[in-house]
Amino acid sequence: MAAQAAPVEAGHAKMNSVDLNALTSQAREALSNAPVVTVAPDAELTVEKAAVSVVSAAENEDYQAELAAAEAAEAAEAAAAEAAEAAEAAAATTVSTAAASVDVPASAIGNSVISIASRYVGVPYVSGGGSPSGFDCSGFTAYVYGQLGISLPHSSSAQPGYGTQVPASEAQPGDLMWTPGHVSIYAGGNTMIDASKPGTVVDFRTIWQSNPTFIRMG
Repeated sequence: MAAQAAPVEAGHAKMNSVDLNALTSQAREALSNAPVVTVAPDAELTVEKAAVSVVSAAENEDYQAELAAAEAAEAAEAAAAEAAEAAEAAAATTVSTAAASVDVPASAIGNSVISIASRYVGVPYVSGGGSPSGFDCSGFTAYVYGQLGISLPHSSSAQPGYGTQVPASEAQPGDLMWTPGHVSIYAGGNTMIDASKPGTVVDFRTIWQSNPTFIRMG
């Protein structure tokens, strides 16, 4: 008898008669609970196309606002720098005018101490200052005498101990002049030069202290 192949069952029938029967009960339960997604045969896929617009830098308001702010900041910075330069120039003019208007007593002309001290007329009083950028009273005297090789401490109460006291009748221009809490340089006659107090500058002044002590340095 001729051999014949067994008929092949259709896919659906084979699934029902073989595959499903072979599934375990756990797999069968999972299959039955699986969600079913149904798509209508006439469903259409629609893709929205958004128009892309390009704005030039000249028309971009936010960008132009940023540029305007940056330009304003640069202008303000430049104005501040100009104002600072003008203030420095004005200060320099004030110092020069003050120095030119000082009338140095005739008795002090040629005196080395007074000559050095007068270079700093117009320098502002600065508490604790000891340089041409600003002086207090003892910082000024220490700086002036220091240029003559006389080393003094930055202390008004200590400086008199570094020299020799002389009577007022024998005082000479260039002597240190001391009163409690303040030192200056005697400039002859009734005049001294000093860094007086906050808000003032180094200058020649009329002696305002009563009974100052005169100290000869060197």
